Amino acid sequence: MSTSVPEIRIRVANDRAIRRDGEFVLYWAIAARRRRANFALQRAVEIARELSRPLLVLEALRCDYRWASDRLHTFVLQGMADNVADFADASVTYLPYVEPAKGAGRGLLAALAAKACAVVTDEFPCFFLPRMVQAAARMMPVRLEVVDGNGLLPLCVGDKAFGRAFDFRRFLQKVLSAHLGAFPVGDALRGCDLGLAKLPRGVAAKWPVASSSLLAAEPQALAALPIDHEVGAASIRGGAAAAGAALRTFLTTKLARYGEERSDPDADCASGLSPYLHFGHLSAHQVFAGLAKQEGWTREHIRPVTSGQRGWLGMSEAAESFFDELVTWRELGFNFTSQRNDYEDYESLPGWVKATLGQHADDPREHVYSLEQFAASRTHDPVWNAAQTQLRESGVMQNYLRMLWGKKVLEWSRSPQEAFAILIELNNRYALDGRNPNSYTGISWVFGRYDRPWAPQRSIYGVIRYMSSANTLKKLKMKGYLAKWTR
Repeated sequence: MSTSVPEIRIRVANDRAIRRDGEFVLYWAIAARRRRANFALQRAVEIARELSRPLLVLEALRCDYRWASDRLHTFVLQGMADNVADFADASVTYLPYVEPAKGAGRGLLAALAAKACAVVTDEFPCFFLPRMVQAAARMMPVRLEVVDGNGLLPLCVGDKAFGRAFDFRRFLQKVLSAHLGAFPVGDALRGCDLGLAKLPRGVAAKWPVASSSLLAAEPQALAALPIDHEVGAASIRGGAAAAGAALRTFLTTKLARYGEERSDPDADCASGLSPYLHFGHLSAHQVFAGLAKQEGWTREHIRPVTSGQRGWLGMSEAAESFFDELVTWRELGFNFTSQRNDYEDYESLPGWVKATLGQHADDPREHVYSLEQFAASRTHDPVWNAAQTQLRESGVMQNYLRMLWGKKVLEWSRSPQEAFAILIELNNRYALDGRNPNSYTGISWVFGRYDRPWAPQRSIYGVIRYMSSANTLKKLKMKGYLAKWTR
């Protein structure tokens, strides 16, 4: 079967055949929750066209995933509401399903797969999604294809876990150019008249389409769900429409300042795109395409270097700085979680890290706080408290302060292992972009992954890079930030 989706991005997850007499092709959207610039949806359309069958898009939201809350549900539901509108003018059937009680959604995927020609879903190398896809592949009576649209570089191209950003950047300089000409189409459904898929008998009654009140994330509808209601919805709106607006705002009003001012909290020139990238309301390809257009860039601008140094793409300094975050650092996280199943374990840290932290594990701590005290911003440090308050209340944290935030938890916990667990809990509970490959690599960077030993030896830290609130206050402009987030 021919495909315009690069074959290197397609993984056949079981040994079942495509059933040519099935009733429809099923796209099970679990990570790329959008219509546009979506390799998996594009692949599902290709199969449907070849078989002359309708396309059914299933986007489901469980209630029993870890850290499920009003905040995370609201963001996803806002994306579903956008998708209802976005798929309305397309010749496909879109089924948004929200699980009302634990286990209520069990059987839905099987019921749809039983009538499908084939099933296509998204690759995502983190959280519970790989296990869920693996289990689904075993039970499906038809072929399950898993499509990687995570980054500019296909996951399987990096065949090892890279230990430093420098090494991964050097690898990108050698191989990325070949993949920059193979982007997902802007809209795989444009001009595509596949006809509407008919739901199997009994599906609509047992697993009804999400109500308008749920899709609007109304408080009463959320209150009826068995999720964490203490973590409230964030003011940042989810969905492809908001994602597109955020991208345009960044490119036109913030990008020019990004290189020099992105660390300053008061400058507020970070992209703000990570929640949209995490939930698949926006793709890295869309972001890069917007960046390239803004810069007037083509692949001919790439500099022929393999030194591992920054600034090789041939864009402006600010754009190069952003590209390094979007591709080098972001995809370094995807590389690690796709190569290592132990990415959320303290024991996965490099040997020198565990050795130096082990040598200082019994060092006296001037301050020790519990998870509850950290969560409530009840430490002695006003800078740390402000950063945690921003995370707890808004669902995001200023980029530079996230590094300081992690370093201080390491310093103020009873052990490095406890600090590691606390950071995962705080980040994944409150952050809209948590539960992501970059959550785990960002936290592990605090402990020394992707870094090097730093002299001199310090209490608690050993030779792990040290950061302090006092130096941060001297270095950054944050008077306005502290006024906003100090309680």
